[in-house]
Amino acid sequence: MSDSPVIRVRSVRMAYGDFVVMRDLTFDVERGDIFVIMGGSGCGKSTLLRHLVGLKEPAAGEVFYGDVSFTKAGEAERAELLRNVGVLFQSGALFSSLTLSENVGIGLEAYHPELTGKEVREVAALKLALVGLTGFEDYYPAEISGGMRKRAGLARALALDPEILCIDEPSAGLDPISSKLLDELILELRDSLGTTVVIVTHELESIFSIANNSVFLDAGTKTMTAIGPPKELRDRASDPAVREFLNRGRVPEGRDS
Repeated sequence: MSDSPVIRVRSVRMAYGDFVVMRDLTFDVERGDIFVIMGGSGCGKSTLLRHLVGLKEPAAGEVFYGDVSFTKAGEAERAELLRNVGVLFQSGALFSSLTLSENVGIGLEAYHPELTGKEVREVAALKLALVGLTGFEDYYPAEISGGMRKRAGLARALALDPEILCIDEPSAGLDPISSKLLDELILELRDSLGTTVVIVTHELESIFSIANNSVFLDAGTKTMTAIGPPKELRDRASDPAVREFLNRGRVPEGRDS
C-alpha cells in the first residue's frame, strides 16, 4: 500500500464566475487521516468538499487522488476513481420513497450488476449493521430519527467499501448525544476499516475529539491560513483568527468558569 497522500490539493482557486470564494489552497490528506475542513460560516467549506468529489470544478489548480489528477481525468477515469470515495451529505440525502436497504443498495446495483437482488439486500444489511441499524432494513427515512438517517446515509456511503469517506456537517441538526455517537462511529470506522475521512464541520467538540489534521479557511483573506492538528493550532497558530475560532467558549487558564 502506497504511503503517498490519498488526496493532494494544489493551488486550487474556487470561484463562481468572477466571484472568488477561496484561492491558493494547497494541502495533503494522508492515508488514515480524519481530516477536518474548518472555518467560519460562508468561508467555502462545503464548496471545497464539492471540489474534492467532482461536483464543482476548480477555477484554477488541481485535485489529485494519489498521483492521478482527478481534475484532468476523463469521465471514465473519474468514475473509476470515485468508486473509492463515499460521500455523506448534510441531510443524509436518502430517497424518501425507498427503504433503508434499498437506499444502501443503489450503489451496489449500479457498480455490481452481477449481484442478485438477494445478494444486494444481504450486503445492505451488513452495512446497516455496521452503523448500528440492524432490524431497520425495511424502514423508510421518514420513520426514523435524524441521527438514524445520518447513520443510514453513512451506510450508503460505505456500500462500495471506499478508501475515502467525505462527510459534510455530520452534526447538523443532531442533538449532542446523537452527534457524539456519530463521532464515535466515524472513529471506529477509521480504526477498523482503515478509511480516510474528510469532514466539513465547525463543531469544536467534534473537531477536537476525532480530527488528527485540519485546514482552516479564512473568509476575510479568501485563502487557507493554517494547517495541522486542531489542538496544536488552537494553542500555537500564528493567525489570531484561527486561535479565536478554536478557543470559542474556552475558559482562559486561571479564570473560574
